[in-house]
Amino acid sequence: MNERDFFNERQETKRVTYVCPHCRARAEYEVRWLRRTKKSTLPPSANEQDRQRFARARDYMVRVDDVLVCRRCRKRFDIPNFQSVVFV
Repeated sequence: MNERDFFNERQETKRVTYVCPHCRARAEYEVRWLRRTKKSTLPPSANEQDRQRFARARDYMVRVDDVLVCRRCRKRFDIPNFQSVVFV
């Protein structure tokens, strides 16, 4: 079974303030995240190994955006945060 069979997915946006490394302008940006919540029941076609993986699974979020565009100078910059997965 694939990991996607254990989770429901939906997209979220969070407002975060970043400083552009080129022009030093501070602005708020919308960063997209993919929230994966554990399903309430295991799919019926699961075997014993899938049951163990499902028992250990927990909700988490994955950041979709890695690059932002500055609103002032229009240059692209990487999100200066190393955190791309967050367990909820």
